[in-house]
Amino acid sequence: VQLVESGGGLVQPGGSLRLSCAATGFTFINYHMSWYRQAPGKERELVAGINRSGSNEDYADSVKGRFSISRDNVKNTVTLQMDSLKFEDTAVYYCRGQDSWDPRFVYWGQGTPVTVSS
Repeated sequence: VQLVESGGGLVQPGGSLRLSCAATGFTFINYHMSWYRQAPGKERELVAGINRSGSNEDYADSVKGRFSISRDNVKNTVTLQMDSLKFEDTAVYYCRGQDSWDPRFVYWGQGTPVTVSS
């Protein structure tokens, strides 16, 4: 089982980044997918989640209207489009998958760093 994130980097405030997470080794369509982030000295927090079909999304209040999560159940990928980035979005971003049928099965990626700085 692997979740591999990509797309992180350094961006100026107001800029955009697109994070991708490629999933292998499990039945992707059965999994609720989400993005979390962890800033230095802070706890990991939920950023956005998407259900199995992609018909329902939810977002942390701090990113609503700026971030968008999507998934491709053919390519087994989940994407986080991040626009209007702020300094406080700086964090390591993690992809997470949880089996909708058996919530005990949870997988995490290794994380990709995002730094918003001028």
